[in-house]
Amino acid sequence: MGMPEGTRGPEERRLGPVIRRREQIQPGTTDQRLLDSEGDSEWVHTDPWRVMRIQSEFVEGFGALAELPPAIAVFGSARTAAGTPEYEEGVRLGGALVDAGFAVITGGGPGAMEAANKGAREASGISVGLGIELPFEQGLNPHVDIGVNFRYFFVRKTMFVKYAQGFVVLPGGLGTLDELFEALTLVQTRKVTRFPIVLFGTEYWGGLVDWLRNTVVAQGKASEKDLMLFHVTDDVEEAVGLVTKETGH
Repeated sequence: MGMPEGTRGPEERRLGPVIRRREQIQPGTTDQRLLDSEGDSEWVHTDPWRVMRIQSEFVEGFGALAELPPAIAVFGSARTAAGTPEYEEGVRLGGALVDAGFAVITGGGPGAMEAANKGAREASGISVGLGIELPFEQGLNPHVDIGVNFRYFFVRKTMFVKYAQGFVVLPGGLGTLDELFEALTLVQTRKVTRFPIVLFGTEYWGGLVDWLRNTVVAQGKASEKDLMLFHVTDDVEEAVGLVTKETGH
């Protein structure tokens, strides 16, 4: 059913929800491009195809984590060395969270994340790692029992917030700060409710807290009550007690 000879091409073409007109009309049809076994393969790198990848990551993440019991996410530096006091505190924290009835979710990497996963596994709890594709990827640590690797940071972040009832933040770097401030923003804007955030390590986090109080709040960039969105402690039992109390678990 070709176009009659002498007839001009269409001025408008509808491709599902997309309308193309004039010079933006593409030759061929969607079915034709799907069934054509030859041609350019660059389409696998286009934004519409990435949307499908993003969708698949959400589906896989939701499917893997939907049946988790109440869980707490533990963040911290991948550079925390095994055997150090910080590492051992992470191990104790992971075990104590399991003893309180929580699953433990981390970023799945080495260092502080590995410590919390190790503590959870040794306490016979559920140890979860949500990894991310990085140029220097080291893979999930051996103490992870349920692991999901993500391509996109924002999908991974959604999983942390959706399936954790609170955060405990061990000393960490830029990635840890990213997760911390996203959580604080979500609580401040009431996108999430009943979401305890505990900073573990008063010496490490003290400078940040002072800056928030003496600069950010003092200059009116945040309110005094925003300092109540988080707690700071050096005690594992207190950290677990805080997340237990605020989650009503």
